[in-house]
Amino acid sequence: MRKLALNDEILLQVEQPARYIGGEINSIQKCKDQIDIRFAMCFPDVYEIGMSHLGIQILYDMFNQRPDVWCERVYSPWPDLDRVMREQHIPLFALESQEPIRDFDFLGITIQYEMCYTNILQILDLGGIPLHAGERTWEDPIVIGGGPCTYNPEPIAEFFDLFYIGDGETVYDALLDTYKEAKSQGKSREEFLRGAAQIPGIYVPSLYQVTYQEDQTIAAFTPLYEDVPSKIEKQIVMDLPNAPYPKAPVVPFIKATQDRVMMEIQRGCIRGCRFCQAGMLYRPLRERNSEELLEMAREMLDNTGHEEISLSSLSSSDYRELPSLIDGLIDMCDARGVNISLPSLRIDAFSLDVMSKVQDIRKSSLTFAPEAGSQRMRDVINKGLTEEDILEGAGKAFEGGWQKVKLYFMLGLPTETEEDIKGIAWLCQKIAERYYEIPKEERNGKCQITASSSFFVPKPFTPFQWARMDTRDEFLAKAHIVKEEVRAQVNQRSIKYNYHEADVTVLEGILARGDRRLCSAIEYAYRQGALFDAWSECFEVERWRQAFEACQIDTDFYTTRERSTEEILPWDFINIGVTKEFLIREWNTARQEKVTPNCRQQCSGCGARGYKGGVCFEG
Repeated sequence: MRKLALNDEILLQVEQPARYIGGEINSIQKCKDQIDIRFAMCFPDVYEIGMSHLGIQILYDMFNQRPDVWCERVYSPWPDLDRVMREQHIPLFALESQEPIRDFDFLGITIQYEMCYTNILQILDLGGIPLHAGERTWEDPIVIGGGPCTYNPEPIAEFFDLFYIGDGETVYDALLDTYKEAKSQGKSREEFLRGAAQIPGIYVPSLYQVTYQEDQTIAAFTPLYEDVPSKIEKQIVMDLPNAPYPKAPVVPFIKATQDRVMMEIQRGCIRGCRFCQAGMLYRPLRERNSEELLEMAREMLDNTGHEEISLSSLSSSDYRELPSLIDGLIDMCDARGVNISLPSLRIDAFSLDVMSKVQDIRKSSLTFAPEAGSQRMRDVINKGLTEEDILEGAGKAFEGGWQKVKLYFMLGLPTETEEDIKGIAWLCQKIAERYYEIPKEERNGKCQITASSSFFVPKPFTPFQWARMDTRDEFLAKAHIVKEEVRAQVNQRSIKYNYHEADVTVLEGILARGDRRLCSAIEYAYRQGALFDAWSECFEVERWRQAFEACQIDTDFYTTRERSTEEILPWDFINIGVTKEFLIREWNTARQEKVTPNCRQQCSGCGARGYKGGVCFEG
């Protein structure tokens, strides 16, 4: 029987003690004396968020298929337990064995969002692992980062030994084998890192030097040794149907954010929205076949007991076998009393027909993302959605029995005008008018439109990566314009409007496009108590202001400055398959307010064809 790292007295003091005890259904126990590598897989946020992440479930299952590896899980302790662990000097532990993560060979951290950067330092600090990679020895685990934020790893480069760039199913075996070889041959930690740098997709920050010009832009990014690659090539799984996938995912004891079976139907996207980082990073689109998915669904439902299954994709409407998949799932799920969730659908007749098959329309709301209020702005961002599409889709939804609609928009997009901003309110009004065109006796209650605005952050490897970002006050002024315009609408009682926190967005923008000089500020903010910055009840912007001031960092350099396409960007050493020439072309096309066809309509020559598969070779 396992001995818990926390005693009953401590567990009774903290919120949700089940976050820390492990032993869930489908979690994996191994004899540590019979394995060669112990891998702690970390999501630097609270358990409920981390347990909802599909990527960790995939890697957890994949690593544990190896008889020589035991992969365990670790999450960020909530502030109540964080305080107790520091007071009582309890080291951070993995859930399966309840043993300190400092005793592991690897600590793998998936980095999904810039606002978790201080949580990464919390994990290292509570784990008794030196924060700086340069201070670690063989007594410490190899700290490796993966996930979307690693496509600009520079703001956290000092804290990681390695970064894994690309799909996790590709070269981890080579990395683990290289580690075993280095240990068996008595090589030094530095020799292992040098060998790891030869593996495609592995970036070792300590093996590169960055120099800067007088204007603070990057002068050069240079490998320290001739055998260290100057470009890191993104690794990608082209044969998605045969890639590892967990048929028995771990089932949490408490309700997770995504408390359901998650089934990835495809990876990538054909749309090419110019603000969307994921749409560029995960090109080309690759699909799984529906027969395989139905078998996967059956096994996962059998092995978990979940009462809901969700299709995971950036744009589910674009999955070519969606009708046959839905028909098969309905047959399977109706017999089991299982609900089907379909996120990421477009507002069109096809999607609404699919939704009507799987939802109780009198209890649900529809969620769509027009992103911009005006047609001009939607063309600038390449949304590929006309006002006619939106109103026609909303009309069909209302006629089908829906009366609740959630709409997501962005404020602060490049070239935005006041008319574009007010267009958000005007579009909501037009949608409401479309509802009230239905005869009163045929309506399904009152129309409820909830419009939400996030603020635009220019992300690396998007056509907008060179764009200027708005200031906090500019964001709030634009949100106020929308709010006032909503109040002026005839159907204002049918429309609710809310918007994101501007301070959080500005910080996200600084970290998203930052360089190595931000490492000191992140550490300073953490030392001042910054933690769980993605949580509004924990976020305090003043800590970050003090950190940037103390570290003499001009935050406007990273946000409000439009960048030249000639400038060396902190992430330029990474090759994601989409060429810089294509991104520049799209940046210029955006300012001409022109739309680029999606990948199934016409190849735009982005460079992803070089992977020789996926949507690029559908015929």
